Amino acid sequence: MEIVYVYVKKRSEFGKQCNFSDRQAELNIDIPPSPQLAEQFVERNPVDTGIQCSTSMSEHEANTERFEMETRGVNHIEGGWPKDVNPLELEQTIRFRKKVEKDENYINAITQLGSIMEHCIKQNNAIDIYQEYFDDEDAVEVMEEAPSAKTINVFRDPQEIKRPATHLSWHPDGNRKLAVAYACLNFQRAPEGMSNDSYIWDLENPNRPEIALKPSSPLVTLEYNPKDSHVLLGGCYNGQIACWDTRKGSLVAELSTIEFSHRDPVYGTIWLQSKTGTECFSASTDGQVMWWDIRKMSEPTEVVIMDITKKEQLENALGAISLEFEPTLPTKFMVGTEQGIVISCNRKAKTQAEKIVCTFSGHHGPIYALQRNPFYPKNFLTVGDWTARIWSEDSRESSIMWTKYHMAYLTDGAWSPVRPAVFFTTKMDGTLDIWDFVFKQCDPALSLKVCDEALLCLRVQDNGCFIACGSQLGTATLLEVSQGLCTLQRNERNTASSIFERETRREKILEARHRELRLKEKGKAEGRDDDLREEEPTLNLEELVTKAEEEFFDIIFRELKRREAEAVKKKPKPQEKPSLETDEEVEGEDEGEEEGGDEESPALEGQT
Repeated sequence: MEIVYVYVKKRSEFGKQCNFSDRQAELNIDIPPSPQLAEQFVERNPVDTGIQCSTSMSEHEANTERFEMETRGVNHIEGGWPKDVNPLELEQTIRFRKKVEKDENYINAITQLGSIMEHCIKQNNAIDIYQEYFDDEDAVEVMEEAPSAKTINVFRDPQEIKRPATHLSWHPDGNRKLAVAYACLNFQRAPEGMSNDSYIWDLENPNRPEIALKPSSPLVTLEYNPKDSHVLLGGCYNGQIACWDTRKGSLVAELSTIEFSHRDPVYGTIWLQSKTGTECFSASTDGQVMWWDIRKMSEPTEVVIMDITKKEQLENALGAISLEFEPTLPTKFMVGTEQGIVISCNRKAKTQAEKIVCTFSGHHGPIYALQRNPFYPKNFLTVGDWTARIWSEDSRESSIMWTKYHMAYLTDGAWSPVRPAVFFTTKMDGTLDIWDFVFKQCDPALSLKVCDEALLCLRVQDNGCFIACGSQLGTATLLEVSQGLCTLQRNERNTASSIFERETRREKILEARHRELRLKEKGKAEGRDDDLREEEPTLNLEELVTKAEEEFFDIIFRELKRREAEAVKKKPKPQEKPSLETDEEVEGEDEGEEEGGDEESPALEGQT
């Protein structure tokens, strides 16, 4: 049903109706010239008059009432229920509603309010204030310019002893501030007197930091809370988790106890999507991922051991380096390990073994960066060793796309938040690479030398125009990319999606082919093993029969020689010969039975 509101006005309110007709001209009054009045004037001759040959226009001004805006907060709680009705009990509330709905006053009030509400709705629908007039027009195409980037600002570590910048985090509201974590990760090689402070910088004031954060141990990672821009979460070098509230100053607001913290440096921290906005989890190379609630930091809510054998043994756990959590997939999170394996986990699983869902193996060293594509969460980016790889959750045996092997080690990477086909990587030689695989896949679209020392971390602003890079000497460099790299191109989403799907299908076909080849090889190997097993018993049986025959005949020959020798020694007398021969034959038979056994007795009797 379409709601229409029509404005109605009576005919009489428009004024008296005008009736026009043709008639002859009439002279109503004639005023002749007055000579007395003419004497008061002087004739001007010649006369100059200016004429404007343009359309006559008029200007009108209207003074409207000034519209004043005021921000007010509303605290809504469940109310209006009688004292004897518990609003938390569903049956009581339903019973009370049915009772009220049967009341006549309730029906009258709803009827009166309904007519007023209907009038307001019709009036509101008479004009669509949210109408888009230019929906049909195509998006403005960006001019094809060469990709470029320029340095906007440089934020240097104010300490005399320079420390590496290990992590960066943008302020969630407006992105006008940048939090930088500083820590020396060389075990027991930190110079004496090195500061533990990390800083929050204002982008418009690179001379001095806005706030200094003072932890008990150097910060390896630092993250702003996306729901509360005053709260920051930090992972310390000694394994503790620290929390700051910038409204309370530079000191730590909440700190985990050392007994329930990590045993190694905390390389990854990330905020979870929750109603309170206070839940987070951390990862360390001790092989544990811990859930925390910053309101009670005494001990973690839950601990997951990264043991892919699912035996829940900390000795077999893989060290965690990076974390990834996508709010659109609230039950999943991913962990990048120092062994080059990505572990996909399930938050809602009941047992430790069920929490580890699957693994993706493809890097030769630690995975320093792990991030899902903001447009296609099924595809994620990993950075480790000398390559950056793009994976699909549907293909677990290998990545679907990867960069070439660089000469320098890769240290970090991130997707562009505005373009699905663009990602950034940093390298140990101080180079920032910008990849656009729709434009070029073999080489980066732009490779920029940011500094002479190694770049360790990278973070892209939400609008995709600014990139912050942290270096080995604690320098945070702010760069601005060209308009083409931070503006969504026409049909880029469809193109990127088709590339991902095509590469995923290709990998699936290759995996199926490799699986068939492996099965064939396995079948051939099993066939060869069976043949060897069949041949070996045959050879052994023949050898045993031959050996048994040789032993049998040796025994017979020895017995014959023995009897011949005994016969020569004992020469019987002529009268006793028959009886002696009989006795010897019997004794020989008995001895043959004892030495040859049951099987040899027939042969011995024949020889005798």
